[in-house]
Amino acid sequence: MDLDKLMSKHLTRYFDPSRTIPEETLQQLLRFLRSTPTSVNVQPNHFYVLATPEGKERLAANLGERFKDNAEKVLNASHTIILTTRADVPDSHLEAVFAKERVDGRFPDLSKQELWESMTRDFLSLRNYAYKDVNHWMEKQTYMAVGLTMMAAAELGVEATPLEGFDPTSVDKAFKIRETGHSTTVLLALGYPDPKKVYHNPISRFDADQLFTFI
Repeated sequence: MDLDKLMSKHLTRYFDPSRTIPEETLQQLLRFLRSTPTSVNVQPNHFYVLATPEGKERLAANLGERFKDNAEKVLNASHTIILTTRADVPDSHLEAVFAKERVDGRFPDLSKQELWESMTRDFLSLRNYAYKDVNHWMEKQTYMAVGLTMMAAAELGVEATPLEGFDPTSVDKAFKIRETGHSTTVLLALGYPDPKKVYHNPISRFDADQLFTFI
């Protein structure tokens, strides 16, 4: 990965609608997205991968009046992912996580698995009843997945642009997301830049001495 190149580039705002991500590359990126870590392995997400014109058109038509400028990004991107987050963590979800961990042999020693499950329940109880921020906490995991996937996309030569400009209620309704116990958190447009509309002007960031404190 060329970090110097990454540090000098702008996010893509204009995608080339004539280019599609090769299936092998897409599947590699989705495998990476599936592997991204979450706190206590809570895995609070479901991902809607919009690969067809119909899927992208449905999203573009339901971004909300204030955010219709993002429709072009969605329509011209090769793929757009709707990243959703659970509203809460019901026992059924937690039990499913534990069951999968046991099948996968995450903790070969059963006593360690049982200890892990007890610690996880205690931590979630803390988030639910002391901090009262369980949904916000899970959304942080979603944004961590977005950031890591953007880096993975860059490694694969794919542009990845996160989008917060949308009406989550409208998107949830269009894709019947809330019926699944989730809601839309962020969108991620994937594809290749329109070569005629690539930004070449320098990026602007505060100087290092304003950003870093060494202790």
